[in-house]
Amino acid sequence: MATKIGVYFDQSSIGGGLDLESLADTVGGKWGDLTPVCKVFPVLADKKARDEIIADIEEEGLDGVLLCGASPRVDWDLYEFEGVLVDRVNLREQGVLSYKNPDGSLPDPEAAPQLLEALVTDYVNMGVVRLQKTTAPDGSPSEGVRRVLVLGGGWTGLTAATNASLAGHEVVLVEKDEVLGGRALGLLKTVPLSHPYTDVHDTGIEKKIAAVQGDANITVYTKAKLAKLSGQPGDFTATIALASGEQEVKVGAVVLATGWQPQDTKVLEPFGYGSLQNVVTAAEFEKLAKNGGITARRVAFILNTALAEPADPYAEVCAEAPAEAPAPAEGEAAAPVVKDHESVRHLPISNAISSVVALKQAGYVCDAFEGGQAFILYDSMVVQGIHERFYKAAQDRLGVMMSKAEIRSITQAADGSLNVLCDKTLIGDDIEINVDMVVLPTGIVPATAKDPIVNFDYRQGPAFPDLELFEGYADSNYICFPYETRRTGVYAAGCVRQPMMLDAAEEDAVGATMKAIQCIESANRGVAVHPRSGDLSYPLFNFVRCTQCKRCTEECPFGALDDDEKGTPKPNPARCRRCGTCMGACPERVISFANYNIDQIGSMIREINVPPDMKKGGPRVVILACENDAYPALDMAALRGKHWSPYVRIIPVRCLGSVNAIWVADAMSKGIDGVMMLGCKYGDDYQCHFVKGSEICKRRKENIAETLNRLGVEPDRVEQYEVAIDEYDKLPGVIEDFMNMILEKGPNPFKGY
Repeated sequence: MATKIGVYFDQSSIGGGLDLESLADTVGGKWGDLTPVCKVFPVLADKKARDEIIADIEEEGLDGVLLCGASPRVDWDLYEFEGVLVDRVNLREQGVLSYKNPDGSLPDPEAAPQLLEALVTDYVNMGVVRLQKTTAPDGSPSEGVRRVLVLGGGWTGLTAATNASLAGHEVVLVEKDEVLGGRALGLLKTVPLSHPYTDVHDTGIEKKIAAVQGDANITVYTKAKLAKLSGQPGDFTATIALASGEQEVKVGAVVLATGWQPQDTKVLEPFGYGSLQNVVTAAEFEKLAKNGGITARRVAFILNTALAEPADPYAEVCAEAPAEAPAPAEGEAAAPVVKDHESVRHLPISNAISSVVALKQAGYVCDAFEGGQAFILYDSMVVQGIHERFYKAAQDRLGVMMSKAEIRSITQAADGSLNVLCDKTLIGDDIEINVDMVVLPTGIVPATAKDPIVNFDYRQGPAFPDLELFEGYADSNYICFPYETRRTGVYAAGCVRQPMMLDAAEEDAVGATMKAIQCIESANRGVAVHPRSGDLSYPLFNFVRCTQCKRCTEECPFGALDDDEKGTPKPNPARCRRCGTCMGACPERVISFANYNIDQIGSMIREINVPPDMKKGGPRVVILACENDAYPALDMAALRGKHWSPYVRIIPVRCLGSVNAIWVADAMSKGIDGVMMLGCKYGDDYQCHFVKGSEICKRRKENIAETLNRLGVEPDRVEQYEVAIDEYDKLPGVIEDFMNMILEKGPNPFKGY
């Protein structure tokens, strides 16, 4: 804890007519020996100011420095003093710039109003007590195994293994099949991956296989499976199941590159798959082409999308069930028509793959036969990035016809050919095309959809959680955090993460490998990887008071906590993302971090000066703002000329998941008139950096509401709001609406007690 704190004000950042010298005297007088130095600098970021702070540290024996000026998000790297705790107080963005008078007018820039002085005084006092309640974290370094485990020996896995080796790390590659290469080995050609991006070419998978097999840094296990993964980043133990038995290998991080599997073909039955001859999937057509077995001169590639929701989340298809078809002509067999379309659904991100694959395979038909014809019938043709050149080249190719169309029916003629009845095409309605074969898209289902694959030896189970939310894909599509999964140290790449072509999978493999290496290096130093990159803190438990309620172990979004047979938490510090959800969950308040704890935030709330008479001094509202979205959004609003009530006091929290009910109790007992909790969006379109923080807080708020009701306090004095970082312009209005509600209700019943 900081026992001697130097408090320094930045005149250039604050201004606003404030008498900072008087404020410095007030702070020094209040805290006495705790703040032996209180100074005002014209420019705090100036080298002279920094040199003077260093001199004060040596002369006064300061072990804490409190910098009062701009947001802690600004110039954070300028203020580091060895062996000294440093904290920031945001008096610019969330003080002077955002301030407006209660009547909505702006203050005289030459003379600060009393409410602004009260605002900044509260913030400085809150900053002093926060620093006083902070201890320097020392990290929890792991053994530091510099070995990467790559799961999957296909295009993505081979790329990851090679890049990890080039970076100086040992690699263990596990492949379930007998040979390396994965699904890329079964491709005849690939869409263009190099200039001029107009012609298909060989994949080059053989070169990748040879590079891995010839690398002494890479150990390859084929016909193998990861039976169990235990431990934590930097110190995982991977149990690999081989034909000869199990083998344990120490690894530091994992790249998950297990790829995809075809969708359940049952969803293609409305198009005649399984009942009509020569109706195949794109994957089956590719296999025919690879083996030289294309006999169809006229082929229809159907790329229509479905509209209904599926009953089975894994039954994904990039195709639409045909509408009611007319009766087949004599000698023809009708395609079955599904009345209930609940089993058919479009996977939103698959059409970009299906479209480009159809272009490639249409070229196969034209290459195989002189006069070959390929018909690409689509609801939407989606071609991304540089593949636009390939699309334009296909448009100009003789024998390839593309048209928007609605498929009404597919029927089989007496000679075995297929009649595709189309509607609303670019050349008119009710067009019937006679073809030798119909090719339907192969839905890409991630390998993790029904198989845990990683087989975690974690309390929360062997699989990644909540896969349904991510369409069955490894939950790696975080806002701002690609490759991430909800298991620290495991990074997803390629089609196990989302459908993609070989070029995107190659980039994915490099990115995931870099993340794995970063994770190993961070674990070696005992720091967090993300989003609190470099944070040395980790949860500290007072097991003497632990009641084994298991709330912390159950609510941790990342499986950082196991437990023993009695239910006592067993921390794994390197798995921890430092969100503090466990701290917010604990009813006994036995979990804390060195630089973030229950007492710290509670003490800050208690430092707010609450006027006994709301009519004279105004109400007081505490805003607990998530540091990832809400806090930056407030800064952005102020910097863009937005203003809000002078009666609010903003406290940053790591995540709303870390908010403990005792903080609300502290605020209510202090006489605070309301509490706003600003956090990320949750639900299906979640944006929480810690996945479930806002959602968990919402559930806790319902319990808080019951408690407030019993105390005779209106529950809506405590409210939670969802905010994305780009919704900064809405925040002042949200604050104003809440303040109007508080003013209408009147003072907190506990005010003055």
